[in-house]
Amino acid sequence: MYDFMALDRPSTPRIDRGIALHKMIRLVTMGLGGEGYLNFMGNEFGHPEWIDFPRGPQTLPTGKVLPGNNNSYDKCRRRFDLGDADFLRYRGMQEFDQAMQHLEEKYGFMTSEHQYVSRKHEEDKVIIFERGDLVFVFNFHWSNSFFDYRVGCSKPGKYKVALDSDDALFGGFSRLDHDVDYFTTEHPHDNRPRSFSVYTPSRTAVVYALTE
Repeated sequence: MYDFMALDRPSTPRIDRGIALHKMIRLVTMGLGGEGYLNFMGNEFGHPEWIDFPRGPQTLPTGKVLPGNNNSYDKCRRRFDLGDADFLRYRGMQEFDQAMQHLEEKYGFMTSEHQYVSRKHEEDKVIIFERGDLVFVFNFHWSNSFFDYRVGCSKPGKYKVALDSDDALFGGFSRLDHDVDYFTTEHPHDNRPRSFSVYTPSRTAVVYALTE
């Protein structure tokens, strides 16, 4: 994503889609990928350039020659300034990456023994899973947002939004009210003993934390 990344001009559907999916893919990887999370060379803010180290031609054991790049340093750099620029949309993706790390630091969900995927709905494009005291809700649908969408969970109590990929700070559209409390009911759903209802906007990932 090179063009339309400045905040002083309108975005495009392609940019909005790219930013939304970039955040969702990283969070679902962190949420379901095990006990570790590996990032690569600027991906935390959507680094737009490839990175290529200076290299000459290489001859393989088969005799085939792979061309080099004339030992060029042109792409031998990471544009960390893009993620720090408060006038570019890359900044929102970097803020989201930091928020993911803070979420793990606060809740330690990546090393929690409690892990359960309760929903993988092909038609809705929704994935819901639990890790520790957190419930992750992903809506990958390109256009459908769902009201009163029931989310199964194991632990009773009050849940609050702990992380929202649609937050304006992260380049989103702020379609959720973070002050809302979500109370569980003894309504089994998706093989879970309890559940609560949420609004899940299209192309968003929201993490709900058990607060009491």
